[in-house]
Amino acid sequence: MTAQSRAMVLSAFEQPFEMRSFDIPEPGENAAVVDVEYAGICGTDVHLQAGRLPIPTPVVLGHEAVGRIAALGKGLTHDVLGNPLAVGDAVAWQNSVACGRCRYCLVEQQPTLCTGSRRIYGINQRADTFPHLSGGWADSMYLQPGTTLVKLPDGITPRDVIPLGCAGPTAVHGVLYETKISFGDIVVIQGSGPVGVAAAIYAQLSGAAKVIIVGGPASRLEITAKLGVGHEHFDVMDGTSAEDRIAAVKALTPHSQGADVVIECAGIPSAVAEGIEMVRPGGQYCVVGQYTDHGTTPINPHYITRKQLTVQGSWGFSPQHYIRYIQTLPRLLAEFDLAALLSEYPLERANEAVADVKAGAVMKAVLRPASAGI
Repeated sequence: MTAQSRAMVLSAFEQPFEMRSFDIPEPGENAAVVDVEYAGICGTDVHLQAGRLPIPTPVVLGHEAVGRIAALGKGLTHDVLGNPLAVGDAVAWQNSVACGRCRYCLVEQQPTLCTGSRRIYGINQRADTFPHLSGGWADSMYLQPGTTLVKLPDGITPRDVIPLGCAGPTAVHGVLYETKISFGDIVVIQGSGPVGVAAAIYAQLSGAAKVIIVGGPASRLEITAKLGVGHEHFDVMDGTSAEDRIAAVKALTPHSQGADVVIECAGIPSAVAEGIEMVRPGGQYCVVGQYTDHGTTPINPHYITRKQLTVQGSWGFSPQHYIRYIQTLPRLLAEFDLAALLSEYPLERANEAVADVKAGAVMKAVLRPASAGI
């Protein structure tokens, strides 16, 4: 009898997730089947359920997940770093497989901008076609050939990976690759969700002398402060005007000129204009958080010219960013109690977990299949 896996399926936009069962396929050549131990719920998942991004349905969501090898297909003997793989190994994997053939994959070396058939787990892989189990909100998941698969380092568990499972490599890309933070810099992070927390952590570990987090609600800022993430915290939901907030942030910088680097992780278009005003002349502004099209927002381009700003965008993450996240985890865990970010839910309570994320009631919701760890 073929083994089966439960999965939470989005059959139509703006509808609840439904529990379904699928046969677990045998892994083909260079593929693998994993038992999911943890699957994260990202703010993007809320937008996906609402139909704000063009994805196929039905779909098993879950673009950030970690687990253990259940079966290995022929030819898949080692992870991307050359470590041997065996059934039972704890592993993590990047959430997309670029085409490897288009200009952005081959010439520009920017696979996050792939214009070919980029496959994204938990987003653009239909649940009604093989291999069905292509999202993390399930007991089991099928990893297709070409997946960046990483065996976890000794001492690192799946539960260590999942708090920043998507946010961590996203921040690695934006903070470590698209911006240049120098020792002693003052850095402002707009947003206090997982991406903002991860960006603040990497800014601190890059040598920033002061990291200022501008976000909300207050409960999230309290968590970040308790973890030692960020040195100053401003609540955007306390009734303060944008003008007063900009002035207060700039007052914490030399001669009130502004921060050396400002990184937007809020996902709110109006944050961009506010962030640009917080940057000092000659500074950097990086937009990381605008993954959903929430519409246009007015900005004054004169500030970009007059202050001679460097403005960057950062979209997703590539294999090199994901691998670096995994490799930096021992340092992150030594400095910060990342597990304190987690709120765990059984798989069948996915709808409740998504509602809590949407309401901002939790910092990081994760689903844990009942079979995990057995």
